[in-house]
Amino acid sequence: MQQYTQPSKQPPNAPATGKLTGRVALITGAGRGLGGAIARDFAAAGADIVICDVDMPALEDTRAAVEAADASCLALRCDISSSSEVAEMFASIVRRFGTLHILVNNAARAPTTAADEVRRNKHYAYITTPVPRQSLGFTSNLTDEEWLRYWDVNVHGMFYCTREALRLMEPQQYGRIVNLASIAGYSTISAHSPHYSATKGAVIAFTKSVAAEVAGANILVNALAPGGVATPFFQQYLGSISEEARDRFWQVIPAGRFGTMEEYAATATFLAGDHYFVGQVISPNGGAVI
Repeated sequence: MQQYTQPSKQPPNAPATGKLTGRVALITGAGRGLGGAIARDFAAAGADIVICDVDMPALEDTRAAVEAADASCLALRCDISSSSEVAEMFASIVRRFGTLHILVNNAARAPTTAADEVRRNKHYAYITTPVPRQSLGFTSNLTDEEWLRYWDVNVHGMFYCTREALRLMEPQQYGRIVNLASIAGYSTISAHSPHYSATKGAVIAFTKSVAAEVAGANILVNALAPGGVATPFFQQYLGSISEEARDRFWQVIPAGRFGTMEEYAATATFLAGDHYFVGQVISPNGGAVI
């Protein structure tokens, strides 16, 4: 009987350590927060880095941190909701590095306006205190503009970047794509923001569909679905509410804290390396959703 030999699916010169040496990685929305943390962690793992954002001063800070880790870095202004700007960005990547091995679709709109804060406070009070059951009136009061602006970046932008990345990854028979979803996409934890939750649910569905499509080309697509992330925004938010409200808030997270950006970035680095995950939703969330 002829012995079966499993086909090799490693890229040329794949590092034995499973780290990211020899890889070129694009992280969108890398000017601040989790995107910047992922870029720094990828750089420490040996990757060449491409970062993009619409906030160029913040992006320059990330570029400086990446280069401080002795990684090559290309920083580009790109509004990913524009397919033409995304195409131009990928052309710049090819000119600089020749190809792309890793894409992190991190750029997204999040509910951070004053109106979002009012909804968030109302929802958190509703789920952490004994009050009569009622409709909270979130969806019925959303405007067309609020709804549509989230899809432009969170879903359309993810598609534009993924499409361009696959045009490079498919011929080389290698790629890793990490889509930033959220527990909002598969739970009620963000019922205060149905527009945001809907787009993150779409990220999860898109991840699974594309993962099944391209896994045979050794392109592994997965989603990272964070729970609370200890970003400056959420630190500021928690500082703006009463101690009693903070205590009630922590009751919905068994771990009693948010995850650090470094913890989430380490998970993204793992998904960008060598593994056997295809179409999975990896959700570090401190037990908020189990």
